[in-house]
Amino acid sequence: MARTKEFNEDQALDKAIEIFWHKGYNGTSAQDLVTHLGLSRSSLYDTFGDKQKLFAQSLQRYQKNAQDQIVKLFDESENIKETLRDIFKQAVIESLEDRITKGCFMVNSSVELAMHDEEIAKIVKNNSQIMEEVFTNAVKKGQDQGHISKTIDARVLARFIFNNYSGIRVLARTGERDKQVYDDIVKAMFSVL
Repeated sequence: MARTKEFNEDQALDKAIEIFWHKGYNGTSAQDLVTHLGLSRSSLYDTFGDKQKLFAQSLQRYQKNAQDQIVKLFDESENIKETLRDIFKQAVIESLEDRITKGCFMVNSSVELAMHDEEIAKIVKNNSQIMEEVFTNAVKKGQDQGHISKTIDARVLARFIFNNYSGIRVLARTGERDKQVYDDIVKAMFSVL
């Protein structure tokens, strides 16, 4: 009779996200995963396959959670420009408070692996396409509300906004701690809107 799993796969993926986000794919050993997830090697590999498959599943879970959160904020927003301001404000706070300079898991994965791992490249590209669409729809909503200028095409603005958002996450990864640097970026970006 087959043994039943005695752990929650989603919780295990959340723990995998933590360790991969902190150490990166190449910096995380199989023993790190066993220790951090609290699973035996056999349970880990029987459930998720190898380290690369676990990483891909973790990145996809991170992607879905982050996208769902942003979509919800935009869907509930009565002022997209203010919602964008809140999103950027939160990104700056997280960047300044991040003592281990972990940045954004998706951006980090893109830089570390996308050039060398086809599956990760697909996940990163898919994320970019989805987020572009999410931000484009939000900008259109903001333009319809009269809170965002219509002088620039919504998709062009969406790409600009998302690039700045990702850039803040990259800057956090460098360990930048000067709030004025972040504030200048956000102020310049919002001057276009």
